[in-house]
Amino acid sequence: MLKKFLDILLGEPLANEEGKNEKYNIPFGLAIMASDAISSVAYAAQEILFVLIVLGAAAYQWLTWTSFMIIGLLIILTISYIQIIRAYPQGGGAYKVAKENIGTKAGLSAGAGLTISYILTVAVSASAGADAIISAFSGLTEYKVTFVVVIIVVLTILNLRGISESSKIFAIPTYIFIFSMIFMILYGLFKYFVLNIHPEPMYAIPAKTVEGVSIFLILRAFSSGCSALTGVEAVSNSVPNFQEPSQKNAKIVMILLAALILFIFGGTSILAIFYTAVPIANGPTVVSQIAFGVFNNGIMYYIIQFSTAIILLMACNTAYTGFPMLMYIVGKDGFAPRQFTIRGKRLSFSFGITALSFIACVLVIIFDADTHRLIPLYAIGVFISFTLGQFGMVNHWRKERGKGWVKRAIINGFGALVTLLTTIIILVEKFSEGAFIVAILIPIIILIQIKIKTHYDRVACRLSISQLNLKKIDLRVKYTHIVIVPIASLNKATIGALQYAQSISENVVALNISTDMEAMEKLKQRWSELDTDILLVAKYSPFRAVVTPLLEYIAQIADAAGETEKITVIVPEFVTHEHFGEVLHNHTSFFIRETLLRSNNIIVSTYPYHLVDEDICEPNN
Repeated sequence: MLKKFLDILLGEPLANEEGKNEKYNIPFGLAIMASDAISSVAYAAQEILFVLIVLGAAAYQWLTWTSFMIIGLLIILTISYIQIIRAYPQGGGAYKVAKENIGTKAGLSAGAGLTISYILTVAVSASAGADAIISAFSGLTEYKVTFVVVIIVVLTILNLRGISESSKIFAIPTYIFIFSMIFMILYGLFKYFVLNIHPEPMYAIPAKTVEGVSIFLILRAFSSGCSALTGVEAVSNSVPNFQEPSQKNAKIVMILLAALILFIFGGTSILAIFYTAVPIANGPTVVSQIAFGVFNNGIMYYIIQFSTAIILLMACNTAYTGFPMLMYIVGKDGFAPRQFTIRGKRLSFSFGITALSFIACVLVIIFDADTHRLIPLYAIGVFISFTLGQFGMVNHWRKERGKGWVKRAIINGFGALVTLLTTIIILVEKFSEGAFIVAILIPIIILIQIKIKTHYDRVACRLSISQLNLKKIDLRVKYTHIVIVPIASLNKATIGALQYAQSISENVVALNISTDMEAMEKLKQRWSELDTDILLVAKYSPFRAVVTPLLEYIAQIADAAGETEKITVIVPEFVTHEHFGEVLHNHTSFFIRETLLRSNNIIVSTYPYHLVDEDICEPNN
């Protein structure tokens, strides 16, 4: 029943050969990759205005210049990431570039920054989407954290169904938002310039509270607006997820994504100036005010509102694409658990998807799903990866020295300097608001990754046969087997295990640890009725411990064994096919197996006895 339920929930398993069908074409790839970046654009102009509004009416003039700075940075990043896609079609983005061209720790720093960014994308976007929905249904406010967790669980299930299905599900709301925003911008400009309609602002512009414009104020506004650029790196991380020619398709999606960000961010910034949108804490958003000014209370106003709420939820999906692929590449290099490299039943990296959701849910619970507490952690990680990726590409072109390498190195070098400056600005401006947490977390993540790599290398070295002469290895070694069968009582499962034990060795010991003297004597009496020469060792445990004395006795036998003697422990275990059977039984055998597996010279085997229909009987009341 569980298998059938999972097949309905997640879909039927897919064969490896069907993997070519589980890749993005350009329209679906754009929809998935655009959701994070486009959703950031929806509130980037507002974040800038929240900082600049202390200038009063002059805030809108400086919004123009700040937007130009961010658009310039976007163009630099786009050109740089197209070069990364060209040079590293196997995916991995900034992690792969920095690791191969700067060093392992630089690559791990870029990977750690991206990891934090992806996790925060899910936590922030799900929380922001919930805010948009709860604002319409205020009765859900006290259940906000639960609501956000439910949203993340639903997104997890949809992504576990595989790339092709998830892309089809998420493409529609993404394109509704994109086209509605484009229409709003074009129609808003048409009304303003052609129809000469200049609506009155919904709110009065706050009075000027500072005398002059400082460089620190502009830099702080710039750092707030840089949230518009989170998500542009996802395409380079996920190149293998695109249909062939994957490199070409990824570059096309990268260009289209940058064009959309430029148009929507630039357009909303211009309309925010023309329609004098005022940032209001816990009030209508800047996009909402612009939409109302353009469409009044018409149907398009509600479409903009609804699609904005949905795109904030869909933004999570960029992380569900980028994070599992990133962790797959990091895991292949040995710096993350190997579980990240295994494809699930629907050919998605199920472990990466599940891990992303779990950590995001933990963050949501810790920060009470408060987007204002989560957003300051948001951009610093991805800009660290931007910077390391650019410096890595400079070294890549220097080492390759192909045609036009100087021009490409200059482009990436300029991008590296700009993103480094931006990283420093964001870190300084957002440090007290929570960016220091990311600065602490990145070294911790790197240390954990290095420990994982060291462990895998140590295990591989100890298992390696490269130093052995295989021709001299004799696989026909003769061992004397001492077989121990732990038994609690005489039943069909233990008798079957004893029969199997005697079929592989003449040295069989049945071991019983009893906490009840009467039960032990009863076992000895039943044992005497057996026609067997198997030795029964029955020990009484007056302090009611069973597993510990059992393991101690087995350890004594193992310590006394010679070099040519092997201790085999056969654990009887009955298998019930009834509901909750595994929950209600077999816990002792599990602990015995897990503990003995850590012991040297002890082989652990399970003898399964299946309870079938023939075993059905009427229980005694």
